[in-house]
Amino acid sequence: MDTRKMRILQAVTDDYILTAEPVGSRTLARKYGLGVSPATIRNEMADLEELGYLEQPHASAGRIPSDLGYRYYVDGLMSPAALDEAERRAVAAELAGRAALEELARSTSHVVASLTRYASVAVMPSIDDAVLRRVELVPLEPRAVLVILVALPGMVEHRMVETRRAWTVQELARVAGLLNERLEGVTLRDVGRTVLQQMADALNDPDLFEGAASLLQQALADTGDERVYLEGVVNLVHQPEFRDVQRLRPLLEFLEQREELLSTLSGGTKGGLVIRIGQENGPGPLQGCSLVTATYEVDGRVVGEIGVLGPTRMDYGRVVAVVSLVAEELSQTLAEQGRRGRT
Repeated sequence: MDTRKMRILQAVTDDYILTAEPVGSRTLARKYGLGVSPATIRNEMADLEELGYLEQPHASAGRIPSDLGYRYYVDGLMSPAALDEAERRAVAAELAGRAALEELARSTSHVVASLTRYASVAVMPSIDDAVLRRVELVPLEPRAVLVILVALPGMVEHRMVETRRAWTVQELARVAGLLNERLEGVTLRDVGRTVLQQMADALNDPDLFEGAASLLQQALADTGDERVYLEGVVNLVHQPEFRDVQRLRPLLEFLEQREELLSTLSGGTKGGLVIRIGQENGPGPLQGCSLVTATYEVDGRVVGEIGVLGPTRMDYGRVVAVVSLVAEELSQTLAEQGRRGRT
């Protein structure tokens, strides 16, 4: 593509992202200083349409970018927006002091949705492979115990477990002490195999061991599940593309299916930033959407993903800047929690 066509495609895309209105040649000539006449711009736009980069919706005289046009724009014409210092501080403040993984997930989703005005999604890792730091057992009622699992890096799980037997404070303290003696370097995945037999030998009390084993097994149930947190779905309702209820409804129904959403997101878990535009999302309600995702890491290992979902007429430069910053801040937050946990 020659330079003039690139400048025109960039101008059409920038203007359409800003106004949500098809863009005509006179608008481009007036607003973007292209240095050529409206007639020349019109001819170039016709060529771009023939090449598949622009589309002419309905009977409008203006053009809008196609999925291919957006792809060319994202890959070669767009520059990430510069976030101001107040926005950077807002991200840091939102994540600061969040010890529990669920709190981090919700805070991450909230700040991304707030800064982009689109829907945001955060995928938090399972804690199956996390290395346990300690277990706390807190009696709530005679037959209910709060199990607190603290793991590296920066993962805190709270599980309320109902038990068949009544527990005393002394019994829970004894079980927690035995667990913590044997947990160093053990992952949750291996707890059942490595710890229970040692506990049976140490407790020397079949009734107490049976209760402790049941307590631990219930607390560890479903720790292998990745969790998806969604925020800002209402932002989609305010986008012109989704004012048609018939178009919005299938998208909202899709977002309710967390497993399908997780499957869609999983394409980016190899690491880095991924932008999927329109039909690149495959068949279904996401064809009219773009999805920008970035993975975050701990100790060089990808542990989760954050992303933004919006119309293909998305402010890609700003979204990329926000997602990249939040992924970096989240990685640093988890790494710092991990360092504190090792000391």
